[in-house]
Amino acid sequence: MPHLTSPAIAETGYVVLDPFDPVDAAQWRSLEYIGWRSSGVTRFAPLASYDGSVDCNGFWNRTPPRTDKDGVWVDAQAALAPALVGLAREPGANVGRCRVVELQPNTYADALYNLHHDDNNRLNPDGTGWVVRGFLNLTDDPGSVLVLREDQRDPSGEVRIPLAAGCRVIVDTERYFHAVWHTGDSPRYALVTSWTSGPELDAYIAAHHGHTRVANPPLEPALLAEAQAELHRRLDERAQMFQSLG
Repeated sequence: MPHLTSPAIAETGYVVLDPFDPVDAAQWRSLEYIGWRSSGVTRFAPLASYDGSVDCNGFWNRTPPRTDKDGVWVDAQAALAPALVGLAREPGANVGRCRVVELQPNTYADALYNLHHDDNNRLNPDGTGWVVRGFLNLTDDPGSVLVLREDQRDPSGEVRIPLAAGCRVIVDTERYFHAVWHTGDSPRYALVTSWTSGPELDAYIAAHHGHTRVANPPLEPALLAEAQAELHRRLDERAQMFQSLG
């Protein structure tokens, strides 16, 4: 039996919702962050984890392993950020991992190299809701974009979603390679939550007028060509390194 998915997300693999109201920066600045290498130079502040500890690990790496569902709120963190917890719980969908991500500025080539799939649905039983990711931008980064590609090396279908404050996007991150190109001069902060697809998430998307297509911000052809060349160089270099290690 296939997994239960949200029709709005299934159309293009992502959906953009109405912006959310601003959140006091003190709520994310007061959290405890831990180093966690993701798509760039990042630190994570867990709000919900496998067992309520300040931990970012995938639930399948713990004992007993499970899929990215039924996250346990980190009490000390949640107490500091009630508005963020409220945003994560607003859909009424099951919450898995939930954390604030801090990302340092990077380049377009960096973002392309850091494109990755998530593994939210490892151990997810057939017939249950497919796990997707909500990205809620906390800082105002209108020049930065969430980059989505179905093939990391192929720019032809690339989606670039601008990340102004309040931007709210849900992505099937096992369909899309994804990373953020952050052009600012200070860290970008976002609330990232694993949500389970189902009627609750569908209602949330409808209530916030989810739309499935955005116009890409313009990109200079020379910049694209330069970044693509650098991406291929780095990927080939990494492949050669792994090959040399046997």
